[in-house]
Amino acid sequence: MSYSIALAGKGGTGKTTMAGMLVKYLVEKGRTPVLAVDADANANLNEVLGLKVGETLGDAREQMKTGVSSGMTKDVFMEMKLQQAVIEADGFDLIVMGRPEGAGCYCAANTLLTHSLEKLIENYASIVMDNEAGMEHMSRLTTNNVDVLLVVSDPTRRGLQAASRIVELATRLSLNIGRKMVMVNRFREEQAKALKEALAEYHLDIVGTVPEDADLQKFDLEGRPTIELGKENRAVEAACRIFDSIL
Repeated sequence: MSYSIALAGKGGTGKTTMAGMLVKYLVEKGRTPVLAVDADANANLNEVLGLKVGETLGDAREQMKTGVSSGMTKDVFMEMKLQQAVIEADGFDLIVMGRPEGAGCYCAANTLLTHSLEKLIENYASIVMDNEAGMEHMSRLTTNNVDVLLVVSDPTRRGLQAASRIVELATRLSLNIGRKMVMVNRFREEQAKALKEALAEYHLDIVGTVPEDADLQKFDLEGRPTIELGKENRAVEAACRIFDSIL
């Protein structure tokens, strides 16, 4: 049975970077195969993981809307496209949801896609889903049936407020989520007092903090896959301690 972790949070908190670190952590812990799902409309998990994207599931939705080849049912077509969209790597695979490009209803395509994804997920020991920024994915119920919802915040009031709202919304929608957790990224020691006050204000408990790190920023600026950062990196060390507590 797959163990699934969905990441959420306000834009700019480093959510996708944390998703990449989590994928690497799971591979190193032997919880393979891992399926990384980029469910962010602004897809860039592949850059963190050092992979190139060909087809996305958004492409499949578009093609299904315009018509499927004669002799092929829509569900067979969607399953075929899903397999074609899987990007294989060492110990993990990546699939990019992509976003719809045209106008109109995607309900039928989304339903078929959901069913196909459910079948695909059965083949993996671990699932890491990087969701889009904000709470849209929550209200659309795309973050459902997961073991852990890991909300990534930065040490700002707006970030923590967004994290609080995401946790609150997940509870209000009665989503099938095992545990809801909050972590703080890009933390500096001089922010400790203000962070403690903000956490109390928004009634949040956190599983840990990841320090602001110059090497991580340099990798990001140079467009290098952050998955290549070594275990000795202090941000990676801190993130792995958090993942230890989650798993």
